[in-house]
Amino acid sequence: MKQIKAFIHHVRSAIVVEALRDAGYKNITLLDVKGTLKPLNESEQTYSTDAGVIISEVRISLVCEDSQVDDVTGIIRTTGRIGPNISGWVYVSPIEQALPIGGPDN
Repeated sequence: MKQIKAFIHHVRSAIVVEALRDAGYKNITLLDVKGTLKPLNESEQTYSTDAGVIISEVRISLVCEDSQVDDVTGIIRTTGRIGPNISGWVYVSPIEQALPIGGPDN
């Protein structure tokens, strides 16, 4: 199994999540984070004394089977793109175990 984490602009998050759901992926987590992606415009950027110019980004996370990685990353990279520049990053990490909390077998 793999964990996919993507850091994208807020304006693309709804489109990315909808595309992932339409493709059958569930248990998608979204988290507001501060990051250093290139701002789309001045209104998107703020200044941090610790990090300099930052923007609000969204981290999208989900776990999938190894065989689904290309599909998931392709959906995120296609629907998360804005213009010709880099619009975010997708990271793929191995998962050693996935255990449910509760449920009929627990």
